[in-house]
Amino acid sequence: MAFFSSKKKSSQPVVKKVRPVVVRTQNIASEIFKVAKSYEIQPETLDFNLFDVQTYTRVLLDGHSGDTDWNEISPDRLHELDTNTQLLNPNFQIKQVYEVEIFLKQPDASIPCSDFKTVVGANGSKSKVYLSVLSGSKLFQYSKFADDFENILNKKKVRAGILIYIFDEMVPSLISKLSAQLEVAEELGFTKNETYLIAQSPEPTVTINDKIILHYETNHEIDENTRIDYAARGFIQNVKEGDILIEYIKPQLGKPGRNCRGKFMNPEEPVVKYEPTFQVDETIRSVEDDKSIQYIAKENGYIAFENNTYLIKTEVDVGEISFKTTGSIESGVDSDVNIFVTEADAIKDAIGPGMIVEVSEIDIDGNVGSNAKVIAKKAKIGGQTHKSAMIRADDVEIHVHKGKAYGKKILINRLEHGKIDGNEVHIDQALGGHIRAKDITIDVCASHVHVTASRRIEVKQLVGSENSFTIDPLLKKDEQEDLEENTQQIKDLEQELKSIKKELKKYTIFIKEGTPAFMEIKKRLIHYKKNGVKLPESFVKKYKQFQKMQERRKNLKEQSDVMQDKLNMLTTKTASFQDNIFDARVIMRDRWKGYNVIKFRLVDPPMELVYKPMENSNEHIFGLVQIDDDEYAIRPMKEELE
Repeated sequence: MAFFSSKKKSSQPVVKKVRPVVVRTQNIASEIFKVAKSYEIQPETLDFNLFDVQTYTRVLLDGHSGDTDWNEISPDRLHELDTNTQLLNPNFQIKQVYEVEIFLKQPDASIPCSDFKTVVGANGSKSKVYLSVLSGSKLFQYSKFADDFENILNKKKVRAGILIYIFDEMVPSLISKLSAQLEVAEELGFTKNETYLIAQSPEPTVTINDKIILHYETNHEIDENTRIDYAARGFIQNVKEGDILIEYIKPQLGKPGRNCRGKFMNPEEPVVKYEPTFQVDETIRSVEDDKSIQYIAKENGYIAFENNTYLIKTEVDVGEISFKTTGSIESGVDSDVNIFVTEADAIKDAIGPGMIVEVSEIDIDGNVGSNAKVIAKKAKIGGQTHKSAMIRADDVEIHVHKGKAYGKKILINRLEHGKIDGNEVHIDQALGGHIRAKDITIDVCASHVHVTASRRIEVKQLVGSENSFTIDPLLKKDEQEDLEENTQQIKDLEQELKSIKKELKKYTIFIKEGTPAFMEIKKRLIHYKKNGVKLPESFVKKYKQFQKMQERRKNLKEQSDVMQDKLNMLTTKTASFQDNIFDARVIMRDRWKGYNVIKFRLVDPPMELVYKPMENSNEHIFGLVQIDDDEYAIRPMKEELE
């Protein structure tokens, strides 16, 4: 049998002995790295003491350094170097040599400000250096704080290659501020990250290369949650008067500087490659200064580029508007852009499916496809509209309408089960559909046409049946909302007025019953006052109470009168909603054929009256008459046809 034995290995890490090294160098970080490499340890395990700093300067002759010696500057003259005259001289050079002792950090050593966790950083040009204090850091008051804090800053700066005692005139103020706070509080904690400027040198101004900015191009920022509308491709770029269309940024040479490492920073020459070679016409003006040229629109329209010239136009001729060709065109109804769409083939769409066109005026020779929308001030459609198409304009003219049309003045050659909502509507031939407007005229009415007007319906020729003709004073949605609001105000006001009148009645009774006693008290008070007798307190109190009751009754009466006037006004307003219904007319200039119905909708009382003209009847004009207080009827009128 064999026996084996082993010694337990120590778990303590082997600490190499590093002899302190004293060196003179311009690059402390490099020296620390060399020492760490020679001992095969990490640079982070080493620290250093800063023994001495020597600053040298020289001015090159003709940009050459061979014949120029470095001159040492005494510490008491370092502040003289921080002047732009010297620092912005490209031939001026500056360097620092540090005498340091590099040694191994001791884990159990007492380190000043050990709870003060900081990081040194700089901006891109290294002309500003910052001390970032991390959240949770602490500082404690002790006699050598100011010296130790300055030493910590200097060590961090020189390790980063930043010159010290030259660009750090703000450091004494920072140390003084922290010292004063510690003298009061003895301990300073940082609950959040804080940043302090600890060095600043003349910062260079960046050279600006020239560039062209096309402001007229529509650029939409798309995030991951945005649904991209591939149909809106910006076929035309609409512009408005005063818009900056194009901007040329002129090249500008930057200004030199010197960073906190002492390096002179000469600006690069600007790159020029976008200098304008185009022209603009009289619709665009240019404004030029030292930094840019701006090209500004003088009128509304859309921007075009023709023969190397930018100009603003208002008229567009296209064969069709579709997903494949132009995409949707949304320049706005106030853009002054007019579009002429020339596709007239009866089996094609001039406005393709799903397209949206929004311009000032549009003239379409052909058809408007499914789910298309046309929005304008004036729209003319020479073909037909799909049943799912929508047309909205102040002035609308459509040859064959199957979709939805909204406007002020609408002219339809043939309505085929479409929907119309307007102010003044004229239809040559109606073959089914729904029409809502203030005044409606139909030259030829077939069957299944539902007409609702607030003032006048006129049919010149009736060739079908199953039609309804309705007079409704609350035709528009806003009128319905106004009535509902008015009705609710009346209800609330009546309730409030009832409460006030009840209280007014109570005070009227109190005053009536208490007047004799009040007059007696008043008589006695006059007597007492006349004879110089002190007024009894109880009498004075009762007298004032009665006066307050009289004042309260007066205020209630005034409130009641004001509210009654307001109630009368609202009630009159409610009645006005249907006043014009007695002037409204349904006019049939032909004989009645088949089954048709006339309706009048009242507001107050809310009711609908129905009249069914007899077939072959010669009754032409129909209106509403009031028979009794709450009794109304539709009757043929005696008026002569115009």
